[in-house]
Parts: sequence; structure tokens; C-alpha cells
Amino acid sequence: MLSAIYNDTKNEKYDYAVQPWGATEPHNYHLPYMTDCYLAHDLSVDAVIKAYEKQKVKGMVLPVIHLGSQNPGQRELPFCLHAGYETQKAILSDIVSSLNYQGIHKLVIVNGHGGNSFKNMIRDLAVQYPDFLIVISNLFAIVPQTGYFEEKDDHAGEMETSMMMHYHPELVNLSVAGDGASKTFSAESLRDGTGWTPRNWAKVSHDTGIGNPKKSTAEKGRKYADAVSRKLSELFIDVAKESIY
Repeated sequence: MLSAIYNDTKNEKYDYAVQPWGATEPHNYHLPYMTDCYLAHDLSVDAVIKAYEKQKVKGMVLPVIHLGSQNPGQRELPFCLHAGYETQKAILSDIVSSLNYQGIHKLVIVNGHGGNSFKNMIRDLAVQYPDFLIVISNLFAIVPQTGYFEEKDDHAGEMETSMMMHYHPELVNLSVAGDGASKTFSAESLRDGTGWTPRNWAKVSHDTGIGNPKKSTAEKGRKYADAVSRKLSELFIDVAKESIY
């Protein structure tokens, strides 16, 4: 766990908690399976620090949850871990119960995995804990990729690779990366959003990536991470100061 300044919790009052949530899954051939976890955690830490520097609100980043919901075609891949809705809800419920008992009543979930969906869980917990505020932030919906990257990233492409090169260059081996070529649904009604169903990963990607990582750089990742963490810090400040209505 990490607070805004240090890890000591003795005689310290915290305004909110942050729960990074990722997944364990392949990210092409050049990124670690826990990419979503690394990015959710590291961006959370940066944002907590920025929030403290701006408004002196103090947050605690909890250990990242590595259990994500997977698409068909992903969970069949070696060591890809699928966590069902009930599992994720049980974990979140226990976290909320623990924090609530300790007198901490504000939690921001920082989600780094596109397959995770928390809205119904949060609605259920809002009924169960009416004085407990839970907010979800999906990391890569915060700041548009345009202007930061040359090619759009869906999974293990230029955005995620660049940010991993910024935060954890020792874990990136771009020389073995596939090109991230992919295809979409043939049905127009699914492409235009008339209907939805999970993509079968085995049918849309040949290297588990969706997006070309070849133009990734650590500098691109640094600029984007700074923009995302700045926006995220504003959310943390709003939550801490209860300025949401």
C-alpha cells in the first residue's frame, strides 16, 4: 500500500482509498501478463501524489487486484485467469466492509482492464452501505489517445506499450512483439453498437494484441501517463472533498 507521502498509518487520517483493479492475461508477446495491474497501480500512485500536492487530501493506494473478467478465446490461453462476476463482487464487498468498519467511507476503483464491469456491483453496495461512496474510473476512457499516439490501441498496442516503457522499461521486449493486427465483427449491427456480445479473442487477434505497438516510446507513455494521472487526481480531490453534487 502507498499513501500520498509515505506508508506509515500511525496517527494519520486518510480521506479516501484507491483500489487499482486489473487482470492476468496475455498482452501480445512483449508485455507482461499483469500489464493492466501495473498501469492501474502506477497511475493511481501518481494521481494520489498529485492530489495531495494540489489540495493536501490524503489517499491510500491498496494492493492491486489481479483477477479480471476474460472474453472467450482469452481464458483458453495458458495462465490467463478468469474471475466471474460473483468472485469480483465478493472481493469488492469484503474490501468495502473492511474499510467501512475502519471508518473510511470513500473508495475509488481505478480499473485498468476493459473486460471488467463494476456498475451493478456498486449499485448493490450503495444500497447495502448508503453512507459509503464508491466511484469507478476506467483508466483509458479518461483522456483520448488522439494527439499522444499515432495508432489507436485497444489491447497491448502503442498506448499500453508506451506507458509500460515509461513505468517499467525492464519488462518490455519490443523486439518480440507481434503487429497486433486484428479484425472486427462482420455483422454491421454489432460494429455500429446496435447490439453487443463479447469478442472471441481467438477469432479477432493472432498474437493476442489489438493495436500495433511498433511506434511505442517511453516519452509518449510519460506524456500520456501525466495527462491521465492529472485528470484522475481531480477526481480524487472531488471525492475527498465530497464535491460531487
